Amino acid sequence: MEMASLHYHVLVILIFVLPFNAMSTSDHHHRRHHDHHHKHGLKSLHFALYQHETINKTGFIVVNGVAGPPVGQTTTPFGTLFVFEDPMTLTPNRTSKVVGIAEGTSVTSGLDGLRAISIAKITLRVKHYKGSISIVGGTHNIKPSDHPIVGGTGDFLFVQGYVTSSPVDISGLTVVYKIEFHIYWPPYATPTD
Repeated sequence: MEMASLHYHVLVILIFVLPFNAMSTSDHHHRRHHDHHHKHGLKSLHFALYQHETINKTGFIVVNGVAGPPVGQTTTPFGTLFVFEDPMTLTPNRTSKVVGIAEGTSVTSGLDGLRAISIAKITLRVKHYKGSISIVGGTHNIKPSDHPIVGGTGDFLFVQGYVTSSPVDISGLTVVYKIEFHIYWPPYATPTD
């Protein structure tokens, strides 16, 4: 009977204690491995562009919202459906070189009129790379917002990462956002240089 009890206790230890130890070891190894990749070979690309959005020229309200503040440079009523096809330039100046196009849609999701759920495809031709990335996430019209990259095409096939959208000029007819790209290629999808 004591031998069966001993086996039972050993089994309990194996089932409950070792997985926690393995997760801790695995987590420690993963962090070290992750840092190793960032320092030694994980392909990444970091840069910033400027998105220029002009109401009724590159961005349009398709469906008016139902409640909240009126349409303004930074606000739209709750439920507003907005579509855009905006040029992306190298500098905040609208006349600088266009190297990308951001096209997508957003739906105002905050009753304050400042927040939206956004989906966009950003087509790029930068630094010897050509293709598009797709992003999705929550946007705050007057504060920086991070959007995860959920896919890509061309040289950006299989990429991961995020973009940060920050307002630069929200006072004129054309609003300007700084879009910072943080793009990473997993080891199985390294682009050709």
